[in-house]
Amino acid sequence: MSDGEGVVDFVVMAYREEGQWQVEAVPRQLGNDLRRVVELLRARQGESGSLAFVSVDEDFFYAVRLIGDDVRLLLSDVTAATDWPMARDVVERLGLPLPDDEDPVQPAGDLAIFADLGVDPMALAAICDDIDDYPDEMIMQIAARAGFGPQLDDVLP
Repeated sequence: MSDGEGVVDFVVMAYREEGQWQVEAVPRQLGNDLRRVVELLRARQGESGSLAFVSVDEDFFYAVRLIGDDVRLLLSDVTAATDWPMARDVVERLGLPLPDDEDPVQPAGDLAIFADLGVDPMALAAICDDIDDYPDEMIMQIAARAGFGPQLDDVLP
């Protein structure tokens, strides 16, 4: 449960330059502000846009992908929006209603966010639906399928 701000485990961004994945850890406090994450991605568009993962309280993650001016979002667990301001920001930006206590744990947003990187929507849904995995494990599975698993592993805390 949140005390208002949230405990961000880590924030990482990834982008490609000259065909090679570049993965960087960025200050954790940025994960509390969706707008700042998008601004960070704008500064490092790379060859096919840029993406960021924010892991929160070993509970859920959200992903942001920026391609040109197109901002795509994924929240691993829509019910996190009932407790966490940053998850609520993602749900509101997606134009979705806030969940209630009866809603199931399920991802929200663009399940095709990484399809062009080799992570099809069904696989992404299956990764997010595994309630036994921590967010960092889910993010590592996505990164491995997208081709930047080793680089991500090098920067994770």
